[in-house]
Amino acid sequence: MSLLAERHRADRADGTPGRRGLVRGALTAGVALCAGLASGAGSVPDGPRSGPYGPRPSTPAAALRELSAGNARWRTFHERHPDATRTVRQELVGGQHPFAVILGCVDSRVPPELVFDQGLGDLMTVRSAGEVLDEAVLGSIAFGVVELEIPLVVVLGHQSCGAVTAAVRAAEGLDRLPGHLRYLAQQIRPAVDRSLRRDARVDAAVTENVRLVRSRLAAEPDLAARIAAGKLAVIGARYELTSQRVRRIR
Repeated sequence: MSLLAERHRADRADGTPGRRGLVRGALTAGVALCAGLASGAGSVPDGPRSGPYGPRPSTPAAALRELSAGNARWRTFHERHPDATRTVRQELVGGQHPFAVILGCVDSRVPPELVFDQGLGDLMTVRSAGEVLDEAVLGSIAFGVVELEIPLVVVLGHQSCGAVTAAVRAAEGLDRLPGHLRYLAQQIRPAVDRSLRRDARVDAAVTENVRLVRSRLAAEPDLAARIAAGKLAVIGARYELTSQRVRRIR
């Protein structure tokens, strides 16, 4: 299934509403995580409630469809900027129930809530340069999946990624990166194909890095059991800056 499936080719250009829950949880996933660990109390409400766009997606396929529809709205300039009303902000204090985890890059041009036209409480976003995994990133994703029962994890790379470009240049011996940047480059380096030429090498590394990160996540025991049971999907995707389109990476 393509992230931007054929059934969405109509692009929702007329702004037709898709499916989305009105009520999610705490003002941000980070606030809920800190509060939940500190108090021992769960941050999930009694159950997902319906809003004006229908119930919150509760399966991997439904979550994927909602992200696809949201990206179609974004790239055709029909954004709704949902779930930001006074009522929603007040109700979100009671708990969160986001429907997808997005592991994305820190690049300021690729904010997941905008790219997928989602609002407060809809997405749990985890961001690191080049989608690099470490214990904090893994723990954050596992929290969303295990504690909040989120059915979809998307590893979102993007065109012209600066972290991947730096890793390619370092692998070629062209740049000596300072301090912590070397760690990022080392983590991304397995995605670099030296048989390709410069621009093609960077572009291919962006895609391959997403594949490698997705594979690592899918192999995590906390996630693998849910994938096997059909309760979770972990997919790779890529955002094109030139077209604003998100496409799935196989």
